[in-house]
Amino acid sequence: MSRAEHAVSSRFAFDRAPRRVYWELTRACDLACRHCRAEAVPWRDPREFSPTEGRRFLDALTEFGRPAPHVVLTGGDPLKRPDLWELIDYGVGLGLPLSLAPSATEALTRDVIRRLKDSGLKAMSLSLDGSTQKLHDGIRQVGGCFSRTVEAALDTVAAGIPLQVNTLVTAENVEDVPDLHCLVGVIGATRWSLFFLVPMGRGRVLGQLTAARCEELLQWLVQVSRESRFVVTTTEAPHYRRVVLQRIRAERRNRGEACQSAIRQGFGLRDGNGIMFISHTGDVQPSGFLPLVAGNVRAASPVEIYREAEPFRRLRQPERFTGRCGRCEFREICGGSRARAYAASGDPYGEDPLCPYQPARRASADGGC
Repeated sequence: MSRAEHAVSSRFAFDRAPRRVYWELTRACDLACRHCRAEAVPWRDPREFSPTEGRRFLDALTEFGRPAPHVVLTGGDPLKRPDLWELIDYGVGLGLPLSLAPSATEALTRDVIRRLKDSGLKAMSLSLDGSTQKLHDGIRQVGGCFSRTVEAALDTVAAGIPLQVNTLVTAENVEDVPDLHCLVGVIGATRWSLFFLVPMGRGRVLGQLTAARCEELLQWLVQVSRESRFVVTTTEAPHYRRVVLQRIRAERRNRGEACQSAIRQGFGLRDGNGIMFISHTGDVQPSGFLPLVAGNVRAASPVEIYREAEPFRRLRQPERFTGRCGRCEFREICGGSRARAYAASGDPYGEDPLCPYQPARRASADGGC
């Protein structure tokens, strides 16, 4: 790697601490979603962390230093943990920014949402996979889930909790995405994250987008993101960043302006590089969608695992990726979905089949102009 490439790589290597830690408090959930990564079930696993182990884990996360990673409490449904409130209070007391990703069940009442606001929670996310009851409930496999989700989303916004709406994108619902965009705006969410299906867990039964259709959708997202009152992001489709930069580059050239790199916050963030996932039994993975176990926090420090374990270290070296992702001039800011590469070929360092881009000769190390 040249000196210039090393400097660029350092800008996008989150090698000392993750930006976000996803902690799967439990796999218990009362929904039976067709795409569930965790293959959740209604009952709790006896191997889950005890309350004491949970507090000890939160203590360990403070050892990353400042700024502290943002901790997303997820599942399953974290509301199935009876000690959820104690864990939230403890984490907030440590100075950890916490968010919650509950399931839209009858347990998520207006009173619960108000209590979450009072607890110091930074944000909450809810999933909407269709703009109608038929579409959404068809994926969630529980009648009435759509209306409960919309009601809970409106209550969350009314309570003053920043809301992220998550949308799974598959071949089954891709044509509904524009209507979902409108619904997210009506609800008043602050962020909309489109999750591009990785065929794992129960999600193997759902239809994948083609790479060409994905590219069309990302181009559309760039345009609507400029007109939206909320932030538009993607999960497991980091090539959205390439599309953004390519659009900016073309517009600047059309205006006759000097073409400079447009580096945005979060560029370079991907599985294992700024992202860490902790399972309900303490296993540490680069993300919930990439099942490479690098250690267990019951036996080792999460700081040590994140910084030193081989899967994490290699995932922070995109120059060692293979196929198109390894050759791509956008590899530092994008790098492709490592989870999808693994699901497609068994190689987490291979190319992402959902991206159709054919790399040019390496014009610049950061994908700029």
